[in-house]
Amino acid sequence: MSKEIYLDGNATTCVLPAAIDAAVQAMRDCFGNPSSTHATGLKAKAMMDAVRQRAKRLLGVGSGRIMFNSGATEGIQTAVLSALCALRERRENGEAIGSLLVYGATEHKAVPEALAHWNRLLGLGLELKKLPVDGDGRHDLAALRALAPQAAFVCTMAANNETGVVSDLVGIGATLVGSKALWMVDCVQGLGKLPLDLGNSRIDYAPFSGHKLYAPKGIGMLYLREGAPYTPLVMGGGQEAGLRSGTENMAGIAALGAVLAALEDGGTFRSPAELYGFREKLAASLRAAFPGIVFNAPFEKALPTTLNFSVPGLSSKELLDVFDAANVRVSAGSACSAAKAAPSYVLDAMGLPVWRSSSAVRMSFGPLASEEIINEACARIERCGQALRAAGNLPEGVLQLSLAGNHTWLLLDAASRQCIVVDHQAELVERIDSLLRSHGYQVAARVSTRDTATAHDSMAFGAHTLRRMTLDANQQAFLLCSGDKVDYAFTGMAPLAALAGRIPDDALLCAGREELNACCTSLRAEEQGSMANADLNLDSIALARLLEAYPQAVLVDVREVYEQAACIPGGRAAQSVPLSRLAAFVPHWLDAAEQPPLVFFCRSGNRSAKAAQCLRRLGYRNAYSLGGGIALASPALALAA
Repeated sequence: MSKEIYLDGNATTCVLPAAIDAAVQAMRDCFGNPSSTHATGLKAKAMMDAVRQRAKRLLGVGSGRIMFNSGATEGIQTAVLSALCALRERRENGEAIGSLLVYGATEHKAVPEALAHWNRLLGLGLELKKLPVDGDGRHDLAALRALAPQAAFVCTMAANNETGVVSDLVGIGATLVGSKALWMVDCVQGLGKLPLDLGNSRIDYAPFSGHKLYAPKGIGMLYLREGAPYTPLVMGGGQEAGLRSGTENMAGIAALGAVLAALEDGGTFRSPAELYGFREKLAASLRAAFPGIVFNAPFEKALPTTLNFSVPGLSSKELLDVFDAANVRVSAGSACSAAKAAPSYVLDAMGLPVWRSSSAVRMSFGPLASEEIINEACARIERCGQALRAAGNLPEGVLQLSLAGNHTWLLLDAASRQCIVVDHQAELVERIDSLLRSHGYQVAARVSTRDTATAHDSMAFGAHTLRRMTLDANQQAFLLCSGDKVDYAFTGMAPLAALAGRIPDDALLCAGREELNACCTSLRAEEQGSMANADLNLDSIALARLLEAYPQAVLVDVREVYEQAACIPGGRAAQSVPLSRLAAFVPHWLDAAEQPPLVFFCRSGNRSAKAAQCLRRLGYRNAYSLGGGIALASPALALAA
């Protein structure tokens, strides 16, 4: 397996070796409780105080305070609670406090969620108000100026976690002159990347998180301006000068101290000029790999360590899959939201087209990046582009393309080099045209299961016939037939009840939406119900045992051809059946005289589980999925990765 190239630094970072050493030393040699008054405790307190003083120097805290905590989410909660408690007290004392809780439209979700939570619990009844951003992702200062007289609390960020766009904090501060509003700035992405002089700013609260800059997870800081109102989130033994109770995380503080020392002393992290150069190299390779690429934030207004981009005709999932196959780790937006299949609210707020916000990829690195790593990343990026452009032959049969839960089906006839597109999606037109053109195919027809006025009743297609079947006034199905036998039925959004009695029970049904069916099924399979799936997912140990017991078992790689092409060659032999081609292979497997175990695998186990479930639903009992995919597989299995 090739070395991993990690380009998801805005999500988290590895831990600096010096930070690991400092944490180990704290646990081994400086393990005392800093609240204890004996020598062991005093040593621990001295170490903690030294880290605090270093943080204050680096951040220009002045007369403000630095409190250690568990990270940015706790810091945000504490700042919001403190501000809202102060507002409630002022209102109870008859003071005018304003009616708005203002937050940037591109803030991390932790901010509006915390505002809504504490606003409700404290019974304030204030209005949450999004502060719009412009097309570059920067806060609209004119809008803020209009909101400022009624603002009670304003929340912005130093730099955006998805786009890297740097906020105009000086401009925001100037806009708030004369306003009584309290101000929190999320500085998570700013630590070590932006010059910060908090003591000379109007900022009241600034949370930080260690794991975004080479410290361990579970350690962070909160800056408090002198005189800023404060309410402890955690009460107890009065640690952190009464600001945050609970015995301090000494190993985490020591590790954070090592990172801060590296920042203050210099020589460990790359200079801004070097980081800008790294970004230009990555951008050049991305442009070479993906013609038509669009960068979603202007480089001149963003951190040099973040690139956010979209590629016409390619979903973020497809891009992530091909990068992951090349062992390049990137993400689709915020790591905290990556598991949710939705367009980026950050890019939506910037007014970008839906195709860009729903297909965006974030590539980010930290100031510890090396030229060697960036050069290797560039080489792999360009290999990913080549893999997408030249992903082998396009065999005849049925090909499934999916985007945002919608399925488009391509019917391919190799002899005539003709293609019929069923339920085309506008967002996929360019990709389909490029795919067909590169393999010498032409579009013979585009048909829709939703447009009942534009299709012929029947058309010859190679050795097959495509027949139209009207289901109701708004829906129709298309049947791909060999003579009188219906091989496939493309049914769009039609429910099973509308198909019963009209389509042969064993014809493969290819739906138009993910929730109707992820791959294909049949009326007979749906009537009989799914086979038990308790043993469907195999871990590495169970797979090794199955392969030993059944030498005839077939490993099936359901990653797309371009993912397989992006891999370093080698590994155990496997049959290539991309999930998009599964429907074309199903009849062969079902009709085979012998049905050996089929073990599907992919990157994470999600697609392979869909394939195995599809086969089991259609009656193929010995279908399995490698649980957790290649990502969690034992190296001893030697799967191509």
